[in-house]
Amino acid sequence: MAQGDINVTIVGNLVRDPELRFTKNGQAVASFTVVSSSRYMDKTTNEWKDSDPVYMNCNVWREHAENVTNSLTKGARVLVTGKLKQRSYTTKEGQERQVVELEVEDVGPALRYATAKITKIAREGGNSFGGNTSAPASSPAAATEDPWATPDAGSGWNGANDEAPF
Repeated sequence: MAQGDINVTIVGNLVRDPELRFTKNGQAVASFTVVSSSRYMDKTTNEWKDSDPVYMNCNVWREHAENVTNSLTKGARVLVTGKLKQRSYTTKEGQERQVVELEVEDVGPALRYATAKITKIAREGGNSFGGNTSAPASSPAAATEDPWATPDAGSGWNGANDEAPF
């Protein structure tokens, strides 16, 4: 992220199903809204109360957008991280408007009160670290094209496992 970006993390619920659209040049973009409010103990009434809700419009791009629309639905509790962006636009009636939106870096289901099954997607041409995910022809992964497959012992890999120990 660039210096000066305003990075935030929001935990809340999806107001509606994510909406997938495509730009004129074919880029996928998904839009969704997250609502979040905090609870606090009102000392005068000794009751829990909800603060005013905050609605945040979010945009996510490319394959990430397609993953979001295939995975999340209205009401899902999510964690969203990204950069706050402000933009201006003119309505059809000619009024100037400004909006603050979240340009999503990552989003996922909150697992405090739910479970999720993760399905990794094999990608061609690169991974999130900028490297190539295609396996060498001699690798067992080449047969399945699974970028998460374990390389063979002859590849110089020491056999370490990056899976969680539990």
